[in-house]
Amino acid sequence: MSALGFHIEARDGAARTGRLVLARGEIATPAFMPVGTAATVKALTMGQVRATGADIILGNTVHLMLRPGAERIARLGGLHRFCGWERPILTDSGGFQVMSLSSLTRVTEEAAHFASPLDGSRHVLSPERSIAIQADLLGADIVMQLDECIAWPAAAERAAEAMRLSARWAKRCKDAFGARDAQALFGIQQGSTDEILRRESAERLIEIGFDGYALGGLAVGEGHQAMVETLDFATAMLPRDRPRYLMGVGKPIDLVEAVARGVDMFDCVLPTRAGRHGQAWTSIGPLTLKAARFAEDESPLDPTLDCPASRDYSRAYLHHLVRSGEILGQVLISWHNLAFYQSLMRDLRDAIREGRLEAFRRAFKAGLEDSSAA
Repeated sequence: MSALGFHIEARDGAARTGRLVLARGEIATPAFMPVGTAATVKALTMGQVRATGADIILGNTVHLMLRPGAERIARLGGLHRFCGWERPILTDSGGFQVMSLSSLTRVTEEAAHFASPLDGSRHVLSPERSIAIQADLLGADIVMQLDECIAWPAAAERAAEAMRLSARWAKRCKDAFGARDAQALFGIQQGSTDEILRRESAERLIEIGFDGYALGGLAVGEGHQAMVETLDFATAMLPRDRPRYLMGVGKPIDLVEAVARGVDMFDCVLPTRAGRHGQAWTSIGPLTLKAARFAEDESPLDPTLDCPASRDYSRAYLHHLVRSGEILGQVLISWHNLAFYQSLMRDLRDAIREGRLEAFRRAFKAGLEDSSAA
């Protein structure tokens, strides 16, 4: 019996809204997971993150095994206690990070062999080691299989090779994970933008059997249009009664379009990364607050959001903080961005329940287009 309950409460076309049920709490879906790569959602306290409406956060296996070390986190009581987040945590297995270290990485049938970008020390990450770190040492609620993620574009032969290795590693991850009462394991579909490879990947994963299924190998350079065209066929290949997670995505328009195609879960560093660079996300697109046009703009970022950073500070003040290099500017804009993303997910859930998702999509895209034309 799965440690994860998934209840779909309403559908609108391919989109659906519902609840993931885990031992540490329920997650309303579609859900956006703030990224806490190194046991911190950058610039924010966990209380601020929770106040935005986040039900779950993400941590990363490779970053945490390198610093401070997974064994150390285990000795300190596990990742939840270490970072002060009591609700569910999903851990990314490290496949994307291994890809990003490609000049320092060698991938074999057995494992990924790589050098730490911190000190050059050598490490081996096998499917079994990845599961041990995530499930046993960190204590993640949702554990991801180790996969080989490759950049785009990729030759068909290379995409097929990586997909099949990922499928073999998926079986090893499932065997290492075993049966657990309070933790769930997700498999990761690969295959680049190729429909035939995506179908083969899905069939292999379904045969193994997972609590949930992720769409990997997207948001790696293919662009928005190629991504949604891939989702048109790839999402429907995954089981309808299990959660579907699009990894590493993305911009608000990416979320809206992916939800319309049946995706339930997302993560991305964009809200906090943009916040650290003075960029605030809104329903009409991003605002670069360093720009001179905000120097005397007394309006808040978004008074409709229940977030102090969104409603209680003027754009002029945020402009000043960004131009002055003040840390508070990074904190406030990151906080606002996460609040905006969570508000967007609530709006999507409401639109699905009320059967008006298509109208919501059209209005959202029109707002972006009107802004870009202005």
